[in-house]
Amino acid sequence: MQITDKTAVSIHYTLTDNGGEQLDSSIGAEPLVYLHGAGNIIPGLENALTGRRIGEKLNVTIAPEQAYGVIDENMTQVVSRKMFEGMDIEIGMQFHADVSHGSGVITIAEINGDDITIDGNHPLAGVTLNFDVEVVDVRPATDDELAHGHVHGSGCEHH
Repeated sequence: MQITDKTAVSIHYTLTDNGGEQLDSSIGAEPLVYLHGAGNIIPGLENALTGRRIGEKLNVTIAPEQAYGVIDENMTQVVSRKMFEGMDIEIGMQFHADVSHGSGVITIAEINGDDITIDGNHPLAGVTLNFDVEVVDVRPATDDELAHGHVHGSGCEHH
């Protein structure tokens, strides 16, 4: 069966940046399972997997525009240290917060006295991603999965 919209797809992958640093991998764990065509994975990877079959392996390089986006300078701002009162903060620390597009992650980018620069860009924004992928399984999605917009697996709480 080919990967098309409305199929449940299982893949094993290793993700690296252009410097060869491994950023993530499913090897040695359960495969990533997603609903193709539902926006469950980044667009560039979903496009590269369209039409593939079980057992196919591919290496794909994805530009930031088709991954987590380019860095948006409007997503960084300087805030007062008072926002972090009582906390011992360091550059690189991440926090969940409400950002302009909903819930997201902010990163402490710079500390300059009482001025703290926070960055609401996705941590992988601006990064070219390299995926080494193997298609493990492809099946038609169930009606429930299509209605909910994601694949149901073991431990999935039905909505």
